[in-house]
Amino acid sequence: MKILAFSDLHMARSRAADLVAASEAADLVPGNAESAEELSDTVPEGVHVLHGSGMELDGLRLFGLGYGVPETPFGEWSCDLSEGAATELLARCVSADVLIVHSPPKGYGDETSMGQSVGSIAVRDAIERIQPGLAVFGHIHDSWGYRGHLGQTQLANLGPTVNWFEVGS
Repeated sequence: MKILAFSDLHMARSRAADLVAASEAADLVPGNAESAEELSDTVPEGVHVLHGSGMELDGLRLFGLGYGVPETPFGEWSCDLSEGAATELLARCVSADVLIVHSPPKGYGDETSMGQSVGSIAVRDAIERIQPGLAVFGHIHDSWGYRGHLGQTQLANLGPTVNWFEVGS
């Protein structure tokens, strides 16, 4: 399956145009936006919001978790979860081929310009437990473009650009 993935578009219209144009060649396009409730209220029929839930598509097991984890200092406009709440939601996932999360795992693609590691322990623990083939995330703008591995899992901090992944048979 050919996946187009991105994060943190933040109203960048020219980047959005690039993503729309690229999406014609994609089988699956994960992204992230506002609260789970806002997404559920606005998505077209047949679209599944992956927030604390999963689905299977053509044999590919997907699981997602939105929001910033841990809580950010950005105020009420930011959708955030505590590490405990994220752990509870991620516990629902027993297996996945692709984990789609907003926040990076602690210690991987989570470094700020000040050198601080601000990723999520809950996300890191879930990746270590589940070992999906691919985990995609964003949130930490200073680490956009990061690629690495955690165990057998390929990691990618996406940013608002076209990122392609081939997953499955």
